[in-house]
Amino acid sequence: MKKQQVYKAIKMQNPDYVPLFFFNRDKELSDVLQHDIQNHFGGANGLRSEWGFEWERHDGTMGQPGAPVIQSLEALNTLPVPDPRTPGRFDEAARLAALNADRYNIAGLALSGFTTMTFLAGFETVLAGLYDDYHAVGALADMVFGFEEELIRLAAGKGFDAIGFADDWGAQQNLLLSPVMGRQFFKPRYRRQFDLAHSLGMDVVFHCCGYIYDIIGDFIDSGVDVLNISQPNLFDMKKLGREFGGKVCFLCPVSYQTTSLGGTKEEIYRDVAALVDNLGCYNGGLIGYVEEYSSIGLSEENYWHCVNAFRELGDYRRI
Repeated sequence: MKKQQVYKAIKMQNPDYVPLFFFNRDKELSDVLQHDIQNHFGGANGLRSEWGFEWERHDGTMGQPGAPVIQSLEALNTLPVPDPRTPGRFDEAARLAALNADRYNIAGLALSGFTTMTFLAGFETVLAGLYDDYHAVGALADMVFGFEEELIRLAAGKGFDAIGFADDWGAQQNLLLSPVMGRQFFKPRYRRQFDLAHSLGMDVVFHCCGYIYDIIGDFIDSGVDVLNISQPNLFDMKKLGREFGGKVCFLCPVSYQTTSLGGTKEEIYRDVAALVDNLGCYNGGLIGYVEEYSSIGLSEENYWHCVNAFRELGDYRRI
């Protein structure tokens, strides 16, 4: 059963193989499925969030958020919070989870937390407010995190194995926000959300782009069960494995920015071997991630090299 293999990978209980998460293609092959319960890509052509911000999209990628919904924190009282009990919100996600009960099913928030806050009020406004208008930014955070907490409560008992968060904290070489501010302001809010998910019988899957080494320990301490780092090329795999391997299950692709796009088959296999050898060597601890990214140059050939590398090198029965 595919779900059992995912659980074993997360709990470090000797799965037969490294499970695979096919995100946006070939989902029939996937051990993991995600079903979004927060509508950040609705409206005409999927360009409007239920929070009110619009997406600007010029290619096949997710795009970028357009203008903030509010132009200043003083306008916070004009920001409408979506209704978590919108009729039908969970219908399709719960139906798909029931149809795929043999898979590990994630109820995805699509985008969450700090990231959503910056889309609503503007990146610079939120960062500046953390230092000069702490109360107003706190009120914004309470709106966003509180809405997500209600979704978590409502998701309970609907066939989901985990709640999926997606909150980007890293640039290419460092964090977007100081670790101290993250620990003071955001960590208690994350812990409350993660404790809630756990109390309702669901794991926590957390996606975070960029170089986030300095706060991985904080995510683990707050209760993250599966940490999705999208750019393994930014990290020293041996160091990452020594420090955090066996403490959290990593969910990793072959790096989008480098190897998966321009690498040879040998280089792709080399990078997957590094993931398996350093992160998946703790009686589990690794889930492979595959996403179709032709919009940024991923070839069909390299797509399947990524898939097959995880399949071949992640088969623990051969080790």
